[in-house]
Amino acid sequence: MIVSASYKTDIPAFYGEWFLNRLHAGYCMMTNPYNRHQTYRVSLRRQDVDGFVFWTKNIGPFLDKLGEVHADGYPFIIQYTINCYPRKLEFSVTDATRSIRHAAEIARQYGPRTLVWRYDPVVFSSETPPETHLENFEWLASRLEGMTDEVVISFAQIYRKTQRNMDWASREFGFKWSDPDDEQKRSLMRELLRIASAHRMQLTLCSQPYLLEPGVQESHCVDARRISSLLGRELNTRLKGARKECGCFESKDIGDYDTCPHGCVYCYAVLNRRLAQERFREHDPEGEFLFKHSSQVETVPTLF
Repeated sequence: MIVSASYKTDIPAFYGEWFLNRLHAGYCMMTNPYNRHQTYRVSLRRQDVDGFVFWTKNIGPFLDKLGEVHADGYPFIIQYTINCYPRKLEFSVTDATRSIRHAAEIARQYGPRTLVWRYDPVVFSSETPPETHLENFEWLASRLEGMTDEVVISFAQIYRKTQRNMDWASREFGFKWSDPDDEQKRSLMRELLRIASAHRMQLTLCSQPYLLEPGVQESHCVDARRISSLLGRELNTRLKGARKECGCFESKDIGDYDTCPHGCVYCYAVLNRRLAQERFREHDPEGEFLFKHSSQVETVPTLF
């Protein structure tokens, strides 16, 4: 089984010590986000894990721990989001220049197939109009060239909690935002494709197949093929995304919603940043769970 760590939170940036402790223990405990009374045991033993997919906006605190993961024989992919967005949209994400240095270190130590750059999500606002995206993307792509062969994009999906947070931020910080029509998104995507191709990267689109354009491929963020190339053998797994539009291969995610304190106002995984900050402050790196739940009643003893 592939283990995803995690599209629900930034484990490398904030919970790396917990992850390494659980790796040494050989398992972690997870709570069903739709039924807080139900918990699961997830095996992290080498014989049960085909590889890890780490999702992060700041790999820096995890760089030394990656060495231990590698030394223990686990292949891994890093889905590394580098947007270079203003603080009005991302309150505490690390500086893009530092992220690029970290990306270079990962590519040097583990090879460019290990790293996937994410310019994600694409947010349309008065702070980030299309021309700003093109400038950002060109600047980042030119510096990440040779460190990766793929860049994943998606356009912000405006869930109810996303709209609430974006509306709050726009009032608080004095900017406007919008969710433009599909043709405007495709128009920008065609320009991003041109830039990505010029810097030897395949542009892929995450979870929005209805927007696909010639030359743009569907993203498989949890990618058994990429892990297979690192592992040296083909994995016997199937496409099974987290939702209908998702192109990921089957995996088990070990994160938890409302636990990432980065403060990205467009984030689908955080409804309440104060709650996320509180959970981060109170989490126990030695604990079985990512954070202590108020009620953990029924435990279902399953490996995956």
